[in-house]
Amino acid sequence: MSTKYKFTDPDATYFVTATVVDWIDVFTRNEYKNILLDSIRYCQKNQGLLVHAWVLMPNHLQMIYSVTPEKDPALVLKNIKSFTALKMTDAVINHPTESRKGWMLDLFEKNGKANKSNFRFQFWQHENHPVLLDVNDMLTERINYLHHNPVRAGFVSLPEHWLYSSAIDYCTENEKGLLELVLLV
Repeated sequence: MSTKYKFTDPDATYFVTATVVDWIDVFTRNEYKNILLDSIRYCQKNQGLLVHAWVLMPNHLQMIYSVTPEKDPALVLKNIKSFTALKMTDAVINHPTESRKGWMLDLFEKNGKANKSNFRFQFWQHENHPVLLDVNDMLTERINYLHHNPVRAGFVSLPEHWLYSSAIDYCTENEKGLLELVLLV
């Protein structure tokens, strides 16, 4: 059995990408971003999640993380995605001025029907492609890669200008981002 893109070591540090189905740009409203960030904060406080670096783009989350001893990195990520899938779908349904509601829900439902493990809607793609970061060079490369995502997309000119990222934590001594971090480099 291939170990590529699997959580093989519960004590390791991983780079993961969680992508919204059909690459839908859901995370354009602060309410939606806050649902995801609150879920991450909950897992930091209650499930042993240690976030080392992260970036939230309009249609995906990239994160470098590990977990405290006796915790399962795959289960923590599953919990984040399961909780946010329900909350995000509900938030879209109940948002009073969501102009994209109809077509987003149609795509969530289409993806949900295509996968028997869903009840009705599917918010996240099932693949996370966890990459074990066991070499310092890999770690530095992935941190730089995820922090430069908003720059490559043309949203900002410097990584630390993107609010929904840990770049500010790595670039400045006195400023902190939106999530608590365990810095690695």
